[in-house]
Amino acid sequence: MTNRSYERKHDDIAWCPGCGNFSILSTLKEALVELKINPHQLVMVSGIGQAAKLPQYLQTNYFNGLHGRALPPATAIKAVQPQLTVIAESGDGDMYGEGGNHFLHAIRRNPDITTLVHNNMVYGLTKGQASPTSGRGFHTPVQVDGVMLEPLNPLAVAIALDASFVARAFAGDTQETKDILKQAIIHHGFALVDIFQPCVSFNKMNTYQWFKQHTYYLDDKHDPSQREQAFQRAIETQQLPLGIFYINKKKPVFEEHLHVYTNSKKPLYKREVNLNHLRRLLESRR
Repeated sequence: MTNRSYERKHDDIAWCPGCGNFSILSTLKEALVELKINPHQLVMVSGIGQAAKLPQYLQTNYFNGLHGRALPPATAIKAVQPQLTVIAESGDGDMYGEGGNHFLHAIRRNPDITTLVHNNMVYGLTKGQASPTSGRGFHTPVQVDGVMLEPLNPLAVAIALDASFVARAFAGDTQETKDILKQAIIHHGFALVDIFQPCVSFNKMNTYQWFKQHTYYLDDKHDPSQREQAFQRAIETQQLPLGIFYINKKKPVFEEHLHVYTNSKKPLYKREVNLNHLRRLLESRR
């Protein structure tokens, strides 16, 4: 299997030249190939936005849903067919804004899915208004006096809720990002990777150069099993850490504790429907 296994022919990619999404797309392909995950074994789930178009440029199964609603169907797909690799991905506006409530409760449930968030700190599809992660003072055609709100810190939120895997990457560092993606995908439980992704058209503040100057990588002294230490790193603002912040391997996985799998591990879609049981259930609810 090679990167071509995931190639789609004759695609008209809608991203701007220089967009960080291109790097995320190619890096994800490399990670999937190196993990030997075949296209038919993968389901990509996304919401709405420029980042959410990524699954359309991969030769694999995908579900494109409503704005901010990537995580509920991703959780359901994994529950119905646990053997699949399920990746939910979208932008910071879609995942943290419209989908903020689903983000919180997906962390609590801990399904075995990977969540990739293209964090460019702006709404790119709708031409540049502030997103939940835009910094204070960021000027847009809508926020003409600059953003007044404190930006959402998704890593701090995730660690506070005891997410089982929390990491941050930078689209401009392809090798490091690939290594983080691979570890997130093979992690057993909910894995969040927040990816700094420059928007070259609508965010002239948080550029490739800005991210290079304002980030650093966690070193070997950082212990990702230590939650308090991870939280302290997550709230740093002068220089923004990159790497794997926190891992909790002991947190129960959602689909493994569903009642339907107590006596049988057979995926739900392979089971025959007992019409008599279904009829009695419906009658009992009249």
